[in-house]
Amino acid sequence: MSRLPSKIYPVVDHPRWVERLGGAGARFIQLRLKDMPSEEIRAQAETAQELAARHNVALVLNDYWELAIELGYEWLHLGQEDLETADLEAIRQTGIRLGISTHSHEELQRALACKPDYVALGPIWETKLKKMAFGPQGVERLTEWRELSGDVPLVAIGGITLDRLPSCLKAGADSVAAVSDFIRAEDPESQVRQWLAAADT
Repeated sequence: MSRLPSKIYPVVDHPRWVERLGGAGARFIQLRLKDMPSEEIRAQAETAQELAARHNVALVLNDYWELAIELGYEWLHLGQEDLETADLEAIRQTGIRLGISTHSHEELQRALACKPDYVALGPIWETKLKKMAFGPQGVERLTEWRELSGDVPLVAIGGITLDRLPSCLKAGADSVAAVSDFIRAEDPESQVRQWLAAADT
């Protein structure tokens, strides 16, 4: 199975980040839209698509699988709770590539049964952004997940910073995702370039 579009994977909350980070060289970005009216979600998802095409970004839509199918997204990311309601057959028929969040062995088994294009493990470190039912997993768990996942690509997420990036890759992650370390950075464009450089060393 082919690996992922990039070793770095920013997760963002607005289309403007697709333009800024994509313009700085990020090639794999997840759009995670929360708490807004459905019309606004659709408008932002469409805008992000246009910007992603302009900057050659592989864009992933979080959660909204029906919208992803409708708009022709190439990638979709689902959490475990989303698996309850998503029509996986419909998703597969469109050819959308699918990523699934995991936090435990049980969730990993469930995710792998869906034949995803990647599984994500988190949080690797403590994260302030989401209230998590699971504590920090640590990089050792990444190595375990790498073995259990076989050929399925692995994404690390949760509390990851530029300094922590290399240890995640060394532990077996194919790509490393972060939110705060990009969109809350003083110079997000520079941050992307530093992450890319660190991922390639």
